[in-house]
Amino acid sequence: MTVEHGVEPAIRADARRNRALILAAAQRALAERGTAVSLAEVARRAGVGAGTVHRHFPTKAALLEAVVQHRVDRLATLAADRLTDPDQGAAFFAVCTHVIMTTPGNKDLCDLVQSDDGWPRALLRGAGNRFHRALGALLASAQRQGAVRRDVVVTDVLDIFTGCVAIQRHRRAEDPLAPAVALILDALRTHPSPVTEHPTADRNETVDGNETSAPCAVCGTPVRRPPTGRPARYCSPACRQKAHRLRNGSRPLTTDR
Repeated sequence: MTVEHGVEPAIRADARRNRALILAAAQRALAERGTAVSLAEVARRAGVGAGTVHRHFPTKAALLEAVVQHRVDRLATLAADRLTDPDQGAAFFAVCTHVIMTTPGNKDLCDLVQSDDGWPRALLRGAGNRFHRALGALLASAQRQGAVRRDVVVTDVLDIFTGCVAIQRHRRAEDPLAPAVALILDALRTHPSPVTEHPTADRNETVDGNETSAPCAVCGTPVRRPPTGRPARYCSPACRQKAHRLRNGSRPLTTDR
C-alpha cells in the first residue's frame, strides 16, 4: 500500500498535536488529582480516544515520566532563553521565582521522581542535565554582572529550590511568593535588600525588644519609652524623688557614713 504525497507528514503533524494535547491534559489532571488519575481521564480531558493515549504512552509510568520530562525541558528552555536578557541578575531571579511558584502544584510528580521504585528515568536524567546546564550558565552570567554572590554554585540553587518549594506549598496557588522565600532568594544577592540585613547595635533596644528613650537622668539606667505621651526622664519613682530633692537643694539620702 502506498502513501499519497503529503499524507504521511500530515499524519506525523496530527500525532505531534495529539501528543501535545495529552501531555497538557495530563499535566493539569496530575496537578489537580495527583498520580491516581487514570489514563481514561487524561484521554477525556485531552479530547482524544483512550487508544490514542495508549499508542503514545503504553503505561501510566511512561506518561508520568513524559510529563515530568516535558516540564523540566520547558524550565531548561526558559533558563536558556533568559541568557539574552540585558539584566542577567533579574533574569536569574525571575527563573528561580518561576520554578518555586510553579512546582508546588506538581508535588506528587516530584515525590514520584524522588522515589526509588525502579521506573524508567533515562528521559528525566537527560532533561535534568539540560536544565542544570542552562541554570548554571544563567547563574554564572548573573555572577559576572555582580548580581549574585560569587560563592554560590548551581547545586546550592537546586537545594534552595527544594526548601523554598516546601515553604511555598503551604500557600494557595494564587498567593504571591512567600515572604520567607523572598528572604532566602535575597540572600543570594551580592547586595541584599536592606530589609534582610541584620539590625545594627545602635538601635538602643532593651533585651525584651521594647524601645528605650534616653538614660535615666539620675542613675543612667535605660528608660522604657511609653507607647504614648512624652518620653520619661527617670527610670523609677525613687529617682524622680531624688532629682526633686537635688533641685530643691536637699541632701540626698545615702547609706554612707
